[in-house]
Amino acid sequence: MSWGATDVGVRVGRARALDGVCIEAPDGRVTAVVGGDGAGKSTLLRVLVGVVGEDAGEVRRPPTHQIGYLPAGSGVYADLSVEENLVFSGAAYGLSPSEARARAAPYLERMDLSGARDRLAGQLSGGMRQKLGVVRAMLHRPALLVLDEPTTGIDPVSRADVWWLISRAAADGAAVVLATTYVDEAQRAASVLLLEDGRVLASGSPGDIVERLPGEIRSLSSRPSGPEAARAWRRGPGWRLWSPDGVPAPTDGGGRVAPDLNDAVVVASLRLELARSAGAAP
Repeated sequence: MSWGATDVGVRVGRARALDGVCIEAPDGRVTAVVGGDGAGKSTLLRVLVGVVGEDAGEVRRPPTHQIGYLPAGSGVYADLSVEENLVFSGAAYGLSPSEARARAAPYLERMDLSGARDRLAGQLSGGMRQKLGVVRAMLHRPALLVLDEPTTGIDPVSRADVWWLISRAAADGAAVVLATTYVDEAQRAASVLLLEDGRVLASGSPGDIVERLPGEIRSLSSRPSGPEAARAWRRGPGWRLWSPDGVPAPTDGGGRVAPDLNDAVVVASLRLELARSAGAAP
């Protein structure tokens, strides 16, 4: 199966939170939704799980009991213990306490949470709460697992653990959709959807998005001046400069580099900003 949405639009008051967004989430694969604050990531995920209704377009989702959802934050109950959180969540999906404990046991062991079964979730570190939240969301083996920025604000070790859980859910056949602001994480996904201001800037596999990047990119030691400054950005200790198709690169424009997904995301945003500055339609 493939879940997702076609030409979805959502209005919040007079503002359009989503405008003609399409996303595909096939079983057994991870789809990453990338964008900054206000891009529409959380709204799209809420539409996918049915928390927010669409004003236009079509959404394809499994029945509610086959959906796992982690909202922004851990989604755990701070005044319940780790085990109580899992039992409570499992009961909502028809699992007995013993079934919930049995399913959770290997995940807790792998996530180094076994020794914290009796601790209140509110007493856990941020990374431990996030891992518990993901385990809760996937405990009933959903057909569609939707995670809103599951690795934001946690340490690298916890991020790696969360990605192990994500990979495990996909390997078990779930269609996984996650929102992230980390482009390096999006490169692990089978497909990527880049959002800005509620619109799709790019979509496809990470390799496809990079391959479709127009023009060329050069590495610079310092920021260029003049009109080229609007097409440059800092990357590590140096700068990158994008020269669109038809715009010759400067003779002192440094060496040409092979772009990656980080570069493609920046160029997609630059193209939108330059189009707006020129008064053209995005």
